[in-house]
Amino acid sequence: MKIVVIGGGPGGYVAALKAAMKGAEVTVVEKAHVGGTCLNVGCIPTKALIACSETLETIKNADKYGIKIEGEVKADFNEIIARKRKVTDQLVKGIEFLFDEKGVKLVRGTGKIVDKNNVEVEKNDGTKEIIKADKIIIATGSVPVVPPMFPYDGKRVIISDEVLELEKVPESMIIVGGGPIGCEIGQFYNELGTKVQIVEMVDHLVPFEDEDVAKILQRSFKQSKIKFFVKDGISKVDVKEDKVVATLGSGKELEAEIMLVSVGRRPYTQGLGLEELGVNMERGRIVVNEKMETSIEGIYAIGDTVSTPALAHVASKEGMVAVENALGGDKKMDYRAVPRCVYTSVEVAGVGATEKALKDQGIEYKVGKFDFRGLGKAQAMGKFQGFVKVITDMNDKILGAAVIGPNATDLLTELTLAVHLGLTTEQVGDVIHPHPTLSEALMEAVHDVNKESVHAV
Repeated sequence: MKIVVIGGGPGGYVAALKAAMKGAEVTVVEKAHVGGTCLNVGCIPTKALIACSETLETIKNADKYGIKIEGEVKADFNEIIARKRKVTDQLVKGIEFLFDEKGVKLVRGTGKIVDKNNVEVEKNDGTKEIIKADKIIIATGSVPVVPPMFPYDGKRVIISDEVLELEKVPESMIIVGGGPIGCEIGQFYNELGTKVQIVEMVDHLVPFEDEDVAKILQRSFKQSKIKFFVKDGISKVDVKEDKVVATLGSGKELEAEIMLVSVGRRPYTQGLGLEELGVNMERGRIVVNEKMETSIEGIYAIGDTVSTPALAHVASKEGMVAVENALGGDKKMDYRAVPRCVYTSVEVAGVGATEKALKDQGIEYKVGKFDFRGLGKAQAMGKFQGFVKVITDMNDKILGAAVIGPNATDLLTELTLAVHLGLTTEQVGDVIHPHPTLSEALMEAVHDVNKESVHAV
């Protein structure tokens, strides 16, 4: 079986490795670096930057733990960026090494689907090649959206690609969008001394989570002197010689050295030949079934090219499902338990249903909550902002959860498993959780659904 994967991001490269492990002859077509947006200009580089700012924050607060730091503590921005590049370069090389080890052929260039059995590649060296395929997987990802009202120039008005490659720490920055990118980048640069102002049109930051979760993050931002404006949008942007002036819908004017536009992404499907093939599309995205197959038999699409959560881990799972089916299996995607993560210093994580979504649907539910403040481990760490929230139906089946606080994105896994398997509060609550750990908050929140948490106030 010959499989051609177009795109080497977290969906494409995982699909390629999975297919090769199952005995397929695999070719990956990638015009830039393997790892895609996530590894090169997204998830990983931002986490490398955040690791630096968190270290700086820890050092600045060392006296709270009885540690005295003599002299001025400063951040070397050039070294921070160099470390970020080193981390990403190592991981890119790691994927290329896996390709070699598992026999995946990597072709550098841009792919176009001629028909369901042929992909034409315009290589980066200017030559062309036709690659034969029994099955094709489209994994070309997405690019940032910049609405026409923003005078994007890559210098004063920038996107996430450029913000990761700035040559110096800006004195001030306006961030349009209070989602994961805006909040993570905003907190990083604020820690390095940038005056940060975030503008979000909906009622609160991290708009995909419930308001009680967002309030904890917003309180943390206020303590760090990060300004944010919610329920407000930008009506006008003027780029001056040395600054950007943004006028909000409320009439308020904001000024900054740089404006970061982080309002979403759109699928990158141009030049693939989808229109000529007659592949069904909807609002710019490829239509697929539960098996990730398009309207053309033998052609699959995954990741940001389809109408599913635009997250690296979703793309990877979709890639594995597509491969199983391309090789004759009968695997279907299940989106009930998709983890949502924001890697701010007070981390935000969620899975499954939110209270707002259930209210909007008129579904009855119950909630259990437990504050990290009530945990011995959190108190010992000196990190006790936030809580765990568990949402169930009226029969105690866990429908969703949210964690905001220390190590939230790692703690979420147990609750993600619970939602995925349809477990009840009794099943999860009967599990012995180690003491002292942060994971005890999960147990206590599960117990609290029926007011059985012994440590809840």
